[in-house]
Amino acid sequence: MATLAAPYVHPFGDAIRVADGRVLVDREDVLATDRLDRLARDAVFGDLPTRAAARWLIWELGQQVGVRAASIHGLYMARGRGLVHGFTVPAINVRGMAYDTGRAVFRTARRLDAGAFICEIARSEIGYTDQRPAEYTAVILAAALREGFRGPVFIQGDHFQVNAKKYAADPRPEVDAVIHLAREAVAAGFYNIDVDTSTLVDLQRPSLADQQRLNVEVGAEIAASVRAIQPTGVTISVGGEIGEVGTKNSTVEELRAYMDGINAALATRLSAGSAGLSKISVQSGTSHGGVVLPDGSIADVKLDLRTLEDLSRVARQEYGLAGAVQHGASTLPDAAFNHFPRTETAEIHLATNFQNMLFDGIPAELREEIYAWLRANAKDERKPTDTDEQFFYKTRKKALGPFKRALWDLSADVKAGLAAVYDAKFDFLFKQLAVGGTTSIVAQYVRPVERHRSPPGAPGAGDVTAAPDDLDLSD
Repeated sequence: MATLAAPYVHPFGDAIRVADGRVLVDREDVLATDRLDRLARDAVFGDLPTRAAARWLIWELGQQVGVRAASIHGLYMARGRGLVHGFTVPAINVRGMAYDTGRAVFRTARRLDAGAFICEIARSEIGYTDQRPAEYTAVILAAALREGFRGPVFIQGDHFQVNAKKYAADPRPEVDAVIHLAREAVAAGFYNIDVDTSTLVDLQRPSLADQQRLNVEVGAEIAASVRAIQPTGVTISVGGEIGEVGTKNSTVEELRAYMDGINAALATRLSAGSAGLSKISVQSGTSHGGVVLPDGSIADVKLDLRTLEDLSRVARQEYGLAGAVQHGASTLPDAAFNHFPRTETAEIHLATNFQNMLFDGIPAELREEIYAWLRANAKDERKPTDTDEQFFYKTRKKALGPFKRALWDLSADVKAGLAAVYDAKFDFLFKQLAVGGTTSIVAQYVRPVERHRSPPGAPGAGDVTAAPDDLDLSD
């Protein structure tokens, strides 16, 4: 077995060699075996030197075989120019049991020849799932390697969001927290960042420009800070947002007020010719996680497809963006998903339903252990009117971090059952969103840069986590 400087003995024997700080792959087939499972586990649960070595090796293996973190910006700009159309990119929030969930995503993508899809994690999710960006990147790339996927991997920082209450109390620390998180994420390989300052929209102001003013000003500052740190050869895909999810539906006039404002603001912060936004998130009737009823079921959603279609069209035709982005979509009824490609929605975000599938599929005794933990540790979040079903549905995501190891260590039989459910759901979604067969389209507009990192212990090497450990991740 080859040894890294950590020292770390990797699990691939003589199939993978490490020499002079570079990784040489002699037998690529060894990556699609349970040896990769051990490497992924080391990247998450190993001690500090082991984690660093495992994460470095995963990154370098990806560079060698063509599994590289990438920006979707080129594809989205082509869509804005009308060169590609007819599909909607699923952005999948991989929260719990991330490695196994990621494997299902890439397994489906490979089977359907899909290239246009995103794995993402939000600011709040990074906190409550205990997955910092460096870990998340390693796990997602490892899942792709394990399933034999080849091609660009789009890893996205979702809802890098400014908290309105914290901003009102003291603006600078809150904005800086988002900027620091973006730096950490980009260093880790997040080349797609959704800047969410829609929380600062003030609908009480008299004009649309005034309502969007803080959204524009703070959003432009964060977006410009992302542009300033993007790696050589990478144009990060940066998204903006005009309507906070779960509030009133967005309008074309609001989109124009925001886009005119942020384009002007970015022009003063960026050099001539710099890229602006690639997409814009809007509100059209959904909410994150859906609205849970007292019996635990989810209320019907009144999705305004006409609004979504109009917003996407204006975003493309007037501003050259890929189109509108729909959040909170995973709990929509199955019949809704084929409408997104028809309305030329650029991207939809999918999260809670995969979490629901996870909790439905784990052993009852583990689920009860998690619920007991929630009773003790999330009791302050329970409203007086909440039933048990509502309380657990809304708070159980907070247990994903504390129970990360327990979920990782589920038995092979339980994981096989979950894999079958995930495979079926991802197969359905990828087909409904028409992303099957998009590998060649992605290859036409996205060419990931080969970026090597120094091994642990080498001069200039270090953890890509650039932000302090106590960085506020609440949104």
